[in-house]
Amino acid sequence: MSDLTKTPETPETPEDRGPAAPSGAEQSAAPVPAVDPRLLVREEGLKGYWTEFTRKVRGGELGSLPVLVGLIVIAIVFQSQNGNFLSAGSVANIAVYSSGLGIMAVGIVFVLILGEIDLSVGSVAGVGAAVWAVLSVSNGLGDWLAVLAALLVGLALGLLHGFFFAKVGVPAFVVTLAGFLGWSGLQIWLMGKEGTINTPSGSFVENLTGYYFEDKAAAYGLALVAVLLYAGSLLLDVRRRRAAGLPYRPASEVALRAGAVAVLCFAVAYVLNEPAGARGLPLALVLFLAVLLAADFVARRTSFGRKVFAVGGSAEAARRAGINVDRIRITVFGLSGLLAAFGGLFVASLSGGASKSLGGGNTLMLVIAAAVIGGTSLFGGRGKVWSALLGMIVIQSIQQGLNMLGMASEIQYMITGAVLLVAVVIDSVSRRTQKDAGRA
Repeated sequence: MSDLTKTPETPETPEDRGPAAPSGAEQSAAPVPAVDPRLLVREEGLKGYWTEFTRKVRGGELGSLPVLVGLIVIAIVFQSQNGNFLSAGSVANIAVYSSGLGIMAVGIVFVLILGEIDLSVGSVAGVGAAVWAVLSVSNGLGDWLAVLAALLVGLALGLLHGFFFAKVGVPAFVVTLAGFLGWSGLQIWLMGKEGTINTPSGSFVENLTGYYFEDKAAAYGLALVAVLLYAGSLLLDVRRRRAAGLPYRPASEVALRAGAVAVLCFAVAYVLNEPAGARGLPLALVLFLAVLLAADFVARRTSFGRKVFAVGGSAEAARRAGINVDRIRITVFGLSGLLAAFGGLFVASLSGGASKSLGGGNTLMLVIAAAVIGGTSLFGGRGKVWSALLGMIVIQSIQQGLNMLGMASEIQYMITGAVLLVAVVIDSVSRRTQKDAGRA
């Protein structure tokens, strides 16, 4: 008798079920569709987000939390000691002085993600500034051509480091240490008998840190553009994830995130514009943010960026996946050299010209410290481009605050060193916690 003609009273035999019918035990073992935990978190509202946040903290996934907490503490401490710490002039100084070294730190972020180090950035910055000064000031070459030549020289030096590291097999530490020494000599040779070549008035390099957009619309307009770009990226991510059938942020979360960024951006624009003595929006900050946006897009939205993280996580696994590891390494070191030369032009602008000592001193240490303090791991495979901004703001805020309190430079060095040590300790503990939690 077929299944269609059976009545409830008719007993069913195994033969009636057919060979494909599972037993009771097999039915209980049938797979249950998995539910993404992020969906459950968002369904629970604020409680769910708080639960997820505490879970991440316990699991060592701290992200930028330590840096943000540190910035809040720094602002409270120095503002309580000197009421001008958060004034327009002070904020503008922090932004301008963060730009040059911050741009150099962006290149270091990419190198650290590879799990490597570049000790030559200070010397490459000095060579870049020297090339620009000699060509533009001493030999009368057009300003823009001299700047382009300086950037190309920085790119070439970085590619050379990458070649010896990737193709010859010399450790990056040794290659870039040799570059640190060798390019310092090249910088001195290029400068010749001139100890310093002053920046011409009205030149592009002088304007890098000396030009301010005095129109209030510039700062508020930049803040508006930043908020719109951020909100647009969130909405685009929602659209893409929804189309792919993946969990996505609800509208309330998107609005909350965009609102928080809007408050921050417009607060900074207000400080730069409105108070007495405010000079407006610094060109240096605009260029720094442009570099950050471009580098962040490359790191998160391109195949090259994903390959950099893959190589930093495991070079051998990346090679077996078909990634040209040598090409990635050479390109990253070339990018580091290019950004080092660009940052060197900012340093020359701040110091009034190129010199034989530009890029020396504590430049290298501050650049590396900014990347690490901002949250980029020294162990490779983990980091964000924006850590260059956060780390450099921490360093410059400390220096600005101590300068306003009249502290000696040796005190600044000791405090900056302590902050760097704390950042590395947090990174090490975080990695160990993630490994213990099975998330590494």
